[in-house]
Amino acid sequence: MPRDVAQAQPQSGAGSVTPAVVVLAAVALTVWGATPLVTKVAVGSVDGVTVGLLRPVLSALLSIPLALAMRLRLPWRGRDGVLLALSALGGFVIFPVLYSEGVERTSAAHAALIIAAAPVFTGLVVAAVERRVPRRVWWLGVALALAGEALLVGETLGFDQPGVTWQGDVLVIAAGFGAAFGYVAGGKLTQRHGTWAVTFWGLGVAGIAMLPVLLVTMDTGQLGRAGWDVWSAIAFVALASSILAYLCWYSALARGGIARVGAWQFAQPLIGVVLAALILGDAVTLPLIAAAIAILGGVAICQRS
Repeated sequence: MPRDVAQAQPQSGAGSVTPAVVVLAAVALTVWGATPLVTKVAVGSVDGVTVGLLRPVLSALLSIPLALAMRLRLPWRGRDGVLLALSALGGFVIFPVLYSEGVERTSAAHAALIIAAAPVFTGLVVAAVERRVPRRVWWLGVALALAGEALLVGETLGFDQPGVTWQGDVLVIAAGFGAAFGYVAGGKLTQRHGTWAVTFWGLGVAGIAMLPVLLVTMDTGQLGRAGWDVWSAIAFVALASSILAYLCWYSALARGGIARVGAWQFAQPLIGVVLAALILGDAVTLPLIAAAIAILGGVAICQRS
């Protein structure tokens, strides 16, 4: 999921929707929509913790050279360094590890819908950190979205679905809050250093910090037995989901305007659910559809409040 749309640099009314904007946005949303499915492929042969740790480590191989090539200043002094560390920890360590572990225990469709509520998670973290009480309409949206999340978790308790557990859903929810925590810290830092510096250096810091952990915890035999499909999936979530999609999305926002392009983000979880059903055979049940309506409706209310 991208950082909050409000962090993008163009004004909401700027730009126009050209074919290039459509292509850029479509690439980003398709990549993010496919991420739960691709993660499911990766954790089919490699444990979720290893996949989660590989994501920032491999991302750092590209993000650090990009940051240096773009001459992006590393925010490391004083409070900036603390915010960068918190952003990297929440968005690029806690999120991928818990998310990969969660997807290993639940369906790609469930994971796609849970992460659709990321703006709600972020809003709750902001309200807690800033001790600010949002408007009542916003809380209505939160209640509706969280009811959808509860329905997803409750579905795993009352319906027999192979490969879906409530523990997996809860891990994905926890991953969403971890990402929200990182987004809030990164959002404060972005105001002074810009989106690219915070994103690329955050990935770099996370990758460098997690490399020793990966070397100690990974099962080399497990990785050695992984096929090309698994390694392709790991490369996808590390490079396409974490870097390529961000580049395309922010470029689309800059060219087409936040107000026009930002609303397309509602297609992301639907892409994830459809791909999971078509490729993995994930069941599309009535509770799943009801949860999707509740979550997307709640997010829409929150964003318009």
